[in-house]
Amino acid sequence: MRTLILLRHAKAATQTLAVPDKDRPLTDRGERDAERAGEELWILGLTPDVVLCSPARRARRTAELAFPGVQARYEPAIYQAYPEELLERLRLQDPDHATVALCGHNPAVHELALALTGGDYGFGPGTFVVIRCAVPWAELSSGLGELITRWDPKLD
Repeated sequence: MRTLILLRHAKAATQTLAVPDKDRPLTDRGERDAERAGEELWILGLTPDVVLCSPARRARRTAELAFPGVQARYEPAIYQAYPEELLERLRLQDPDHATVALCGHNPAVHELALALTGGDYGFGPGTFVVIRCAVPWAELSSGLGELITRWDPKLD
C-alpha cells in the first residue's frame, strides 16, 4: 500500500502588480491553516518520506509548516502544472517510499485528487486529502486511489 497526501497551498496574499505570482506570501490565516494541516496529519500518524513542492513562495511556506522536519524537493514542473503532469511526477517516485506528499496549486491538485478517487468535493486553500493506492507509484493512474480522509481548514 502507498499513501499519497495532496495539499493545496494555504491562503495567499492577493496578487498585485508589485508582487509576481510566484512570490506571493501566505496570509496570517494561511500560516495558521498550514500549521493546523500539519497538526492534523501528525494526529493521523502521517509523515511523508518525501515532499514534492512547487517552488512558489506560498507553496514552499505551506510545506514547511505542514511537514516540519521533512526535506521538500522544490520542483518547477509542479508550478502551473496540469493534473497529468502531477501524476507523471508521482509515477517517478522511489518505489520504496510508502508515503509521498505533493504541495501545489489548484486547479491541478484538486483535479488530480478527483481523478484518482472519484467523487465530488471542494478543495479550498490549505485543504488536503489522503489517498491510499494499492499499486506501485509507477503504475498510479486515474481511479486507482481510495480517498481515506479530506481536511479543509474552513470546515474544521
